Amino acid sequence: MTNKKVFTIITTILLVFTAGFLFAQDGNAGISEAANKVKGYFSTGTDLMYAIGAVTGLIGAVKVFQKWNSGDHDTGKVAAAWFGSCVFLVIVATVLQSFFGV
Repeated sequence: MTNKKVFTIITTILLVFTAGFLFAQDGNAGISEAANKVKGYFSTGTDLMYAIGAVTGLIGAVKVFQKWNSGDHDTGKVAAAWFGSCVFLVIVATVLQSFFGV
């Protein structure tokens, strides 16, 4: 190997390692910024979960009504499943909100 190739390889390696240090930031600042962004989106996410629960409840009510009118025997089971999914969404949103203190 010539001296020029060795110099080029060493220079490239040093530049790669130096670039990594130049773009590094304080870890605590990054974690704090991420936590603040998540807290900012949390109330929007909670409202979204409530809206999904409402839409799920409406769809479930229509499905249960159709089964009830057609005389199916498993209407109670289907009603319990749809109602349980709506209650689950509301409880999860509320518990997460109180657990994280947002």
